[in-house]
Amino acid sequence: MRRFVKGNEAVVIGALYAGCDVYFGYPITPASEIMHSAAEWFPPLGREFLQAECETAAINMILGAAGAGKLAMTASSGPGISLMQETLSYLAGSDLPAVIVNVMRTGPGLGNIGPEQGDYNQAVKGGGHGNYRSMVLAPASVQEMCDLTMKSFELSFRYRNPAIVLADAVLGQMMESLKVPDKVAPRPETAAWAVQGDAQTRGHAINSINLDPDVAEEYNRHLQRKYESMSADAAAEEYRTDDAELVLSGYGSSARIARTAVDRLRAQGIKAGLFRPMTLFPFAKERLNQVASGKKVMVVEMSNGQYHADVLLNLERDVHTPVRLINRMGGNMVRVEDLLAAAKSFQGASS
Repeated sequence: MRRFVKGNEAVVIGALYAGCDVYFGYPITPASEIMHSAAEWFPPLGREFLQAECETAAINMILGAAGAGKLAMTASSGPGISLMQETLSYLAGSDLPAVIVNVMRTGPGLGNIGPEQGDYNQAVKGGGHGNYRSMVLAPASVQEMCDLTMKSFELSFRYRNPAIVLADAVLGQMMESLKVPDKVAPRPETAAWAVQGDAQTRGHAINSINLDPDVAEEYNRHLQRKYESMSADAAAEEYRTDDAELVLSGYGSSARIARTAVDRLRAQGIKAGLFRPMTLFPFAKERLNQVASGKKVMVVEMSNGQYHADVLLNLERDVHTPVRLINRMGGNMVRVEDLLAAAKSFQGASS
């Protein structure tokens, strides 16, 4: 079955087919349709929905639901996600799963409701306090807004760790055809660690405090080992990279624009390809190097080079390997024409 829906609606469809039990949230543009759709669809299907009094309350409700083994989700944008950072650290520090959707808007501060990718560091590098990481999935279409939301529940419960679906205002508000999943995903097993409201599980109550430095250090090492193991689920798309001499790289909406630029450049005789990470953490480092090492690389993003910095960090190169950043901010998007001009200039430049 197919539906013509907004990306924000596709998130809720994916959550329902993932078996999501509860949605707690607070509205904020350009993510509000996620909450609107959850309010419409969750109660008739026997799922719990509640509009909290603020984003801080919503994420703490998620913390409680996660501790009880529920499949829990919230969504917000910019300022709302900032308010959730403390409890994201608590979720990670308690080995608890939850899904948080960030439909990025322009910042800093209140900014505006236009698209931007300025929350990359906040999501990928942790954002809150302590040595923790969230899994971060980056959709680039309405279909992936659904599919990667479903995937985020699977990964979140497998690793008992918060997962962030990092989208932007374009993906949240655009409408495309969505192939609805064929069936509801199998429910993950939670009984071994969740609080179930009985004496046998009271010892599983949420706890992220470690007053003994040695115990705290070992727990932090446990978390780092877990984050390292996540590399097995790093995912990326490579498009026309087999013989590429110039590799464009971006995620989300920026990758859509870069993909069009690749086709236009190919038509003009320039061997271009695209590397698109679908997980920003874990990052598909090996695949990036397979397609881009030793080649000219052009990074496309709607921020001040936050993703560009990770490309430089993960790409094995010498000082002569050229990597350029093509970016816009403030709610402006990189245009295909900008990429074509930059690519031609880049190809004409010496290494």
